[in-house]
Amino acid sequence: MLPRSGSTRGEALAALATWAPEDGTLGALAPLALACAAGTALVVDLDPRGPIYPGRTLADLIDEGPTGGELRPQRVGVAVLGNGGVDPENAAEVIGALIEGWPSVVLRLPAARTCGVDVDVVPVLLLSPFVRRPAGPAVYQRSLWRMDAPGPGLVLPRPAAATIRALTRGVRPGPSRWIRAWADVWELPWG
Repeated sequence: MLPRSGSTRGEALAALATWAPEDGTLGALAPLALACAAGTALVVDLDPRGPIYPGRTLADLIDEGPTGGELRPQRVGVAVLGNGGVDPENAAEVIGALIEGWPSVVLRLPAARTCGVDVDVVPVLLLSPFVRRPAGPAVYQRSLWRMDAPGPGLVLPRPAAATIRALTRGVRPGPSRWIRAWADVWELPWG
């Protein structure tokens, strides 16, 4: 188990995990949006059944070892590391090295919310009459229903269709109110 990637008051976190147990689309988009809000960041998918991304995977890094270029950013922007079918419990050492080298890391957790890395977890929930109140703060994605959040946390505006299209194509979105709102997630206490 890795040490917590916590922060002191006023200091942004270097690594966060997102968990969207009830919405697969939100579960795939949330880590990308959170990474875009950070500026330069790495998204690591810890879900063996997660989306398929081009390039090397977490499984490749575990089997073959990461290269120096994978352990730190080579350019400004967001990089994504797909899972490749590996159990996150077996990836703690590689993930620790990635967290050390990247300014910001977003871990995409499976719906079961289990992994071998001890970082703050950000629950991401669709704001609807059916949402269950989590034990602590959460990020609530505004939807068609006009309602208040059932608990503490951050309520995001609805994203523009162009933002969603860009993220699903692997392109950094243009100016986006939704992406700017995700920046506050890095500053909030989640632990």
